[in-house]
Amino acid sequence: MANQQTLERKQKVVNEITDKIKESSSIIFFDYRGLKDEEITEIRRKLRENNSDMKIYKNTLTKRALDNLKLTMEECVVGPSAMAFSSDSVSPVKILDEYAKKNKSLIVKGGIVDGEISNLEVLSQLANLPSREALLTMLAGGMMGIVRDLSIALNMYAETKEN
Repeated sequence: MANQQTLERKQKVVNEITDKIKESSSIIFFDYRGLKDEEITEIRRKLRENNSDMKIYKNTLTKRALDNLKLTMEECVVGPSAMAFSSDSVSPVKILDEYAKKNKSLIVKGGIVDGEISNLEVLSQLANLPSREALLTMLAGGMMGIVRDLSIALNMYAETKEN
């Protein structure tokens, strides 16, 4: 049986995981088996550049934290698992999906996005969303089309009134 100090240390880690899950908009679980140290470092760097973080915790402690939050994600805490945390709902999904396409060793297992458990299908849809800038450009283009059509209609109406 573990001594009191070990139990307190483990509980502290469980509390840390629980707090990170509560504070994050997205948590992505992925298998890092087969990745070299340089590759893991590259993933960490890319995540940090996008205000995300990556941690590796023991599965038993992660499972306890998920149980505390009443989240059932058994498939995500099997085998070596890393977790990417972010206040942004989409950026870690995009980064990990992009890296997984280049390196077959990285396998996304599942995640929690905006408090909802997300399966691989939902995560794939999020990864394929256009960037914020692209969405804003599409919105502006749509709005310009409406203004253009309105100006053509008003011009045609003005021409009919002149005759």
